[in-house]
This record gives sequence, C-alpha cells and structure tokens, in this order.
Amino acid sequence: MKEEMEQEIDLMEIFYYLRAKIGWLILAFVIGGLLAGSMTHFLIIPKYTAVSKIYMVSASSESVLNLSDLNLGTSLSEDYAELIKLRPVFNEVIDNLELDYDYEELQDMVSITKVGNTRLLAVTVESESPKEAQEIANEVADVTVTYIPKVMETSTPNIAEYAILPEEASSPNLAQNTIIGALVLLLIICGVYIVRMLQDDTVKSADEVQKEFGVMPLTVIPEGSLDEISDAVEHKKKGKKSKNKKAGRR
Repeated sequence: MKEEMEQEIDLMEIFYYLRAKIGWLILAFVIGGLLAGSMTHFLIIPKYTAVSKIYMVSASSESVLNLSDLNLGTSLSEDYAELIKLRPVFNEVIDNLELDYDYEELQDMVSITKVGNTRLLAVTVESESPKEAQEIANEVADVTVTYIPKVMETSTPNIAEYAILPEEASSPNLAQNTIIGALVLLLIICGVYIVRMLQDDTVKSADEVQKEFGVMPLTVIPEGSLDEISDAVEHKKKGKKSKNKKAGRR
C-alpha cells in the first residue's frame, strides 16, 4: 500500500511538472504537426486507387444455376483470386495496355480480395496516375472473364462493375500524418522532460526534505547573493542609516 502511495505521488509530481512546461509542450505539438504535414505534402507522391468487381459463379451444367452452384462459387472465391494473380493474366494486361511494368511490379500494384461473404471479387489497383489505375483495374477484369473459363470450364465470371476514375488521392493521408507527427514530437519532448526530472536529485523545498529524509527542517535560508550579506555591504548600510539619523536631527 505504501509503495502504491509513493507511485501515485510520483505520478502527480510528473503531472504538475509537465503542466508547468505546458507552453513548450504546445509548441512541440504544433512544430511536430507542421513538420509532418509539410513532409507529407511536399515529399510524398500521392497515389490513386481504382476498383473493379467481378462476379464469380460455378455452373454445374448449361441449365439454370442452382443453390449448390452458388455455394460452390462462394467456396472457390480464393481459388479465383489466385488465378487472377497468375503471370498469364498480368502479362496480357501489360501487353494490351503497353505498360512499362514487369510482372512483379504490376503484381505489387494490384490486389484481389473477396467482398465480404459474397461471390464478388474486387480488383484494386493503386497508381500515381488516376487514369492508369482505372485502366489497369478494368483491363484485369476484362482479361479475367476470358482467362478463367479456359482454366476452369465450370466457371462463368462476369464483370459486375467497372472501375471509375478516382478524383482524390487515396494516400497519403495528410490529416492523419499531421496528427501522428504532432503526437510523436510531443511524446518525445515529454519523455525528455520526465527523464530530466527523474535525474534531478537536488532538494528544492522543505516539503522535499521531509519527504526524502523524514524530518522537518528547522529553518529555510532564502535564496540570494552572498554579496548582499558581505561586511562591506553591511558597513555601507550602517553609514546610510547614520546619515539619515543626522539629517533627521537637523
């Protein structure tokens, strides 16, 4: 219990110490935000994201689809996603659009994900050019609907939605980076102040003497310059007092 009380007192001391530095902490928060925001705005190239969607269905026959076909299409969604990432699909996209990327570079730009618990697959493309992101997403979808049936004869993919031209950059997030930069610099400055406070073992008040040694000091010597209590200064003060007394008698 005693250790908990001491820890609580220490935390309160840290709180009051940091509160006394609130001006510098606010300044650090502002500077951190400005630095992070400026770096995000001027140094990081914005990227745009375009998304096309493919509807995947597995047909057991040429007749109307039944419930088992739909369930099978859902279970095979991960297989479809991997098939779209294969080299033949991406290489055909590169050739059709005459891109300056190789297979690995295009693979890093494209991600294939399942949309919830559905038979929809989302083709997400991130590029520095909004037009390029849209074109790649749509071309991947077009190539997929012709390639998948060649590999899986029972599959009949359809394009559910073509990608639209993104109007705003998806990254970086200027507001988020600004807040993160401000908080990081604020925490760094707080850490520096706390370390300095913990390393400072000087006794500054009677309360600290009582806390450290368990005894109350009999008296406290006020701060001041030793020159103020020197013999020469005292002699001058006595000379002034005697002059004032003589002037008063006159």
